[in-house]
This record gives sequence, C-alpha cells and structure tokens, in this order.
Amino acid sequence: MEFLLGLVLGLAAGVALIIAFVQLENFRSKKRAELATTIAAFSRMTVEDSRKILPAKHYPSWVVFAQRQKLNWLNVQLTKIWPYVDQAASEVIKSSVEPVLEQYRPVVLSSLKFSKLTLGTIAPQFTGVSIVEADDSGITMELEMQWDGNPNIVLDVQTYLGVALPIQVKNIGFTGVFRLIFKPLVDQLPCFGAVSYSLREKKKLDFTLKVVGGEISSIPGISDAIEETLHDAIEDSLVWPVRKIVPIIPGDYSYLELKPVGTLEVKLIQAKNLSNKDIVGKSDPYAVLYIRPLHDRMKRSKTINNDLNPIWNEHFEFIVEDASTQRLIVKIYDDEGVQASELIGCAQVLLKDLQPGKVKDVWLKLVKDLEIQRDKKDRGQVHLELLYCPFGTESEFTNPFANQDLSMTSLEKALKSEASETDVTDIDKMSKHRKKDAIVRGVLSVTVISAQDLPSMDVLGKADPYVVLSMKKTETKNKTRVVNDNLNPTWNQTFDFVVEDGLHDMLILEVWDHDTFGKNFIGKCIMTLTRVILEGEFTDSFILDGAKSGKLNLHLKWLPQLIYRNP
Repeated sequence: MEFLLGLVLGLAAGVALIIAFVQLENFRSKKRAELATTIAAFSRMTVEDSRKILPAKHYPSWVVFAQRQKLNWLNVQLTKIWPYVDQAASEVIKSSVEPVLEQYRPVVLSSLKFSKLTLGTIAPQFTGVSIVEADDSGITMELEMQWDGNPNIVLDVQTYLGVALPIQVKNIGFTGVFRLIFKPLVDQLPCFGAVSYSLREKKKLDFTLKVVGGEISSIPGISDAIEETLHDAIEDSLVWPVRKIVPIIPGDYSYLELKPVGTLEVKLIQAKNLSNKDIVGKSDPYAVLYIRPLHDRMKRSKTINNDLNPIWNEHFEFIVEDASTQRLIVKIYDDEGVQASELIGCAQVLLKDLQPGKVKDVWLKLVKDLEIQRDKKDRGQVHLELLYCPFGTESEFTNPFANQDLSMTSLEKALKSEASETDVTDIDKMSKHRKKDAIVRGVLSVTVISAQDLPSMDVLGKADPYVVLSMKKTETKNKTRVVNDNLNPTWNQTFDFVVEDGLHDMLILEVWDHDTFGKNFIGKCIMTLTRVILEGEFTDSFILDGAKSGKLNLHLKWLPQLIYRNP
C-alpha cells in the first residue's frame, strides 16, 4: 500500500515538475519574443521619434554637451576662416547668380546685375547636423544654418526709360537646411569623388530693398518685381531637387545631375467663391501653375472676365524631378489689364501625396501666403485634377494624355530610355505636340443612381428633385424624371453621350427642385472625363457644390475610340 501511495505521489510530483518546466519555458519564450519586438521597434526609430519620447531637457548632460561641442567647434572654425570664405563665396555667387537674375529679370527692367557683393563680417551659425543616409555609394548630410548677416550687396538696375537705380539689399535674415551629398566613395583621399550641395529647406528668407540715396517705394512696382525675382532665382538655382556638383577628384559625375523622373498631368477645372478685388464689377481671374518657377515651365490659364466662380477646364503638363520633395503651386490672380495683376490667393499640392497612375480630384483652399499662413480670410477655392505618371511604369498603368492605343507609346518609351540625354524643353515640346494631335473619342454612359441628404426646398420640408446632365463642349443635355417629396431620391436612369474630345470635355450635373410655376437650383457637380477614360468604369459619390448638404451617386462607363486630327 505504501508502495502504491509512493508511486502515485512520485508520478504527481513528476507531472507537476514537467508542467512547471513547460510553463517556465513558455514564459521565457514569451519574454524573449517581446524583447525581440521591442528591439526591432527601437531599431526602426528615427531621430524625430526619439525626440518625441525623450525631450532634449531629459537628455544626459554628456549627450547635449557632445552635440553642442561639435556645433561649437564647427562654428568657431567657420568664424576663423570666414574672411577667406567671404571672398571666395562672393565671387562664386556673383558669377553663378547673375545669369539666373538675368533669366528672371522683370520685363520692366533692361538689366539687373551686381555692382557690389560681399557677405559681410558675420559668419553663419550652424544650429543642427544630421546624417540622412550612409551606404556604400555615398553619404548624405544635412546642416541647419542660421544667418543674420551684414552683407554689402548692391544691385545695378537699369530701366527701359534710361533710369539707373542702385538698389541695396539689407537686413538679410535666413534660416534653412543645406544638404551635402558626398558621392561616390572612393579609395583615395579625401575618400569621395564629388560633393553635391543644395538648399533642402528654406525656412525663412527676409530682406529689405533700398534705393541708394532714395526710397524704393517712390517707384511703383519695382520693389515687388525685384523681390519676386530674387526669391524665384534662389528657389530655382539652389532649392532641392536642384543641386550644384563640385568635382573633388577628376571624373564623370553627370549621373548625379538633376534629371526628369516623370510627368504631372494637371486639369485646372474651376474655382469658386473667389474674393473680389475690383471696386466696380467682379474680378477677372486667371491661374498660374508651376512646379519650378522657371518662366518657360510656368503655365498660365486664360482669363475669365467678371466672374468669381470661373470654369477653365484647361490641361497642363509638368516635368517632375523628385516626386518625394517637389510640389505643385497654383496662384490665382485678378487680371488688371495694363496694370500689375493682383494676387487673389494661392495653394499647393505635395507630389508625394499623389498615387502614381491614380487620378486625384481635389478642392484646395486659397491662402495669402504658402509659407506664413496667418491670414484667415476666405479667399475661395480652386478645383484640380491630378495624375502623376513616373517614367518606366508602362506595365502598371496608362496615361490617356500621351497614349495612342491606351498603352505605352513610342514617345513615352523614348522619354523613358532617353530622359537622361534629352533636354527638358524638348520633352515639353514633344508632349505638347502629342496632346495637340490626339483626340480621345467615345461614348460616355452615365447612370444617375440616387441622391442623399438633399436640402429641403419646400415649405413642408421636402423637395421634388431631378437632375440635368450636360456636356460642356457639345452642350448636349438630358434630364432625369422628377421624384416628388423626397430628399433621398432614387432614379437609376442611364444616359449615353457621344463625346468627340474626351480629354478636354466636362460632364456637368445640376440638381433642381421642380415647382409648379418654376424651378429652384439645389446644387451641381462638375467633373472631367479623365478618371473614367483611365479606369474604364467606376461607381462613386460626389458632393453637391453650392448646396448646404447632399451628394449624387453615379456610375460612369467609357467606350473609347481614338482618332487623330487631319493635318
């Protein structure tokens, strides 16, 4: 009996030990997995992430001290050699910037040159340094710099009237981030073949202009024109993705130069509720669009006279060099005829927010200034349609603005294979010629499915809605039946339109409230045909513009037939 009791107790103790051992191993395994996950998460952390978790005030003193010591040492050395840097940099700036100033020279001036240029006695101060990327091909470093300098810069300005104006650039305040790329890495000293530099981010650039011996404000338009010229010249000659390459070791570094990587197709559709700049009548708005502020790459729309809700329906194409950092700028002006146009408002779209091959339809709020957005005044909105097409993506999607058979064209193949050898202006000319010759013809099938949350138009809190459909260019119209006493009507009616030029036509849908003795406007939708041409068929909801609430549910289908204009 004692033997059996001992056997049972022994077995129980053994099982208990085994269970405890398994539980312990499972616990250790779980802890190891959690530790591995935590380490992996820390390995993916960026500097910004670490700053959010642990603010600078909680850093160990030696970390802050080490960082400050590096920057202090760099600033001390720069201050020591600044007189020599000033002399060399002044000559480089004068020789490289003067041709750019001439390129951007306002039409009211006959010449714009430097008569004096020195950077003064105050050296810039570096306030931050970081390594962005480091691998076998090269090292990318960013330096944050602040400069409140005392330069002696005098511009020699000549007008077409024969008036000479010596204009001094004073009170310069600059804060920005410079990017340095040491590439390629080589075996011989100094271990890299070339240095590329660029202004990665322009945080602040302030300066004042003063006529030597007078006031520049006494000459209308000159101050603004020169200030805009200086800003545009800096933007296009120094700001990333533009980069300056300095060979250190003799070699061919042309592959480091700026090259096109794709195209951005932009439809300027319309604007609404623009602020009025005219005392009598309404503004005469037009738009200026650009990615880089080069005169030959900036696009201007036609002027719509006396209209605060203009419809342009114009198409533009832009060359993209770096989709991760570049942006599309849109500025709306009031055309004043012989006088300088007045800015109504501006907006921007970051190209990194666009999905390649997907049409993006956006309404952008207009602001006074893109850099400092302190003005809260309502200046209206602008409606754009965007399509980013990287070179070399012909197998993934199609570009209807450049294609002949809705597949890769010989032109696009040429752009893909020869982009590095072809001038950007040549690409612009070829693409413009292609879009001018091609016509996308087909049948557009529109099914008006339903509407939702329409605003009440009758005394009893209902409406009798119907939809009027029309094509802008051909002015072909159709309309649905009237649905009585309903704010969420269902139609399920289909209408076909023969479209002669789908890339440049528009579909307009207006929702009306039917009354016995008339009709009341509820709202409208205006859309291009780019998306349906690209996708072939889709169903989506569209918010009614001009209505307090409500949206239309539509199904669109496209049957294409591409033709060419007769020569």
